[in-house]
Amino acid sequence: MEGLSITKLLVVGVLIVLLFGTSKLRSLGGDLGAALRGFKKAMNDDPAPAAPAEKTAAEEKRVEHKD
Repeated sequence: MEGLSITKLLVVGVLIVLLFGTSKLRSLGGDLGAALRGFKKAMNDDPAPAAPAEKTAAEEKRVEHKD
């Protein structure tokens, strides 16, 4: 065994196409692409930064003078 050559890869590719058919492979490729896009989108979505817990001086002043 010398490894994978171009002819071996082509024979395997032809066998896969004959076994599954082109329409099944096309739909499988589309599903795989959609899954990868969804995964990349989920990885790039950053959660919103948390709001600071402490109030600023202006907010505290407004709340204090609510008489």
